[in-house]
Amino acid sequence: MQTRIQEFRKLRKITQSELADAVNVTRQTIISLENGKYKASLVLAHKIAQFFGIAIEDIFIFNEEEENI
Repeated sequence: MQTRIQEFRKLRKITQSELADAVNVTRQTIISLENGKYKASLVLAHKIAQFFGIAIEDIFIFNEEEENI
């Protein structure tokens, strides 16, 4: 799953560590999310979206082809 976390983080001029602290995860989790190596839980996705003041679907890019629905 692709995300726009890095884009929004850079716009706000915050570090990965600052975002991680704000949403109560490790910096490694933020790195993995930004690199598409980890899929956020709904709770974490909600926390990140709330932090940036945007909708979940504006920051997490869902690709139906990647999922087995």
